[in-house]
Amino acid sequence: MKRFIFLLLIVVTIFGCAVNYKGVPRREKPDMVLPERLKPYSVNGVLYYPLPKGEGFVQEGMASWYGQEFHRRKTSSGEIFNMYGKTAAHKTLPFGTYVKVENLSNLREIVVRINDRGPFVKGRIIDLSYAGAQEIGLIGPGVTRVRVVALSKEVGKITSGNTVKPLVEAIDFHKGRFTIQVGAFENEDNARRLAERLRAIFGNVTITTYEPDNGKTLYRVRVCRSKDLTEADQIVRRLENLGFSDTFIVAL
Repeated sequence: MKRFIFLLLIVVTIFGCAVNYKGVPRREKPDMVLPERLKPYSVNGVLYYPLPKGEGFVQEGMASWYGQEFHRRKTSSGEIFNMYGKTAAHKTLPFGTYVKVENLSNLREIVVRINDRGPFVKGRIIDLSYAGAQEIGLIGPGVTRVRVVALSKEVGKITSGNTVKPLVEAIDFHKGRFTIQVGAFENEDNARRLAERLRAIFGNVTITTYEPDNGKTLYRVRVCRSKDLTEADQIVRRLENLGFSDTFIVAL
């Protein structure tokens, strides 16, 4: 299986996106916006980093939605937000990434394209447009637990009769090798401190390095190696119970 390497981040928006249901406050706007794809961003004084790629990304967590308040406003990708389009906001995935979002409470699913940033509410991993939320039964409850899987990229086209169909990479997320990324730091000491905490609970904790376009080295903390996605999911749940809500699974 092709090797996929990722770094943890949360990227900001010019406008942000808002949860469009009762009882949830409007998100804080980011302190500043830096347009470069891999340059670090500051949101309320915290520095985050963009992912270079989306392939191999799997994440579970709470989804919300946004609609009328942001309809026809510019998203952080530069597109105009259309609440009736099948799009979504995500803190980490590159713009243009197609993801499958499965509502784990009713098993309904939809494919949406990432074109915005957010949600900047703790514990939320994705904001669907009104149309996307409606299709998986999210409008009523407002929030629900979902699984987000980044879909394989198109690598060519094939002709079938009079139609041309896309040829995509075949990735089986239930086979292969998986690890869970817990954090990424510019400061190596911070990464080492987190790794030491995690080693008291998990048997396999590693620190890997990555150098994005800005030339600064990132130290990524990852736990466990698994050949089974179900087992990796269980580890993610354990980490969530320990307070690590922004973890994600990486296919190696």
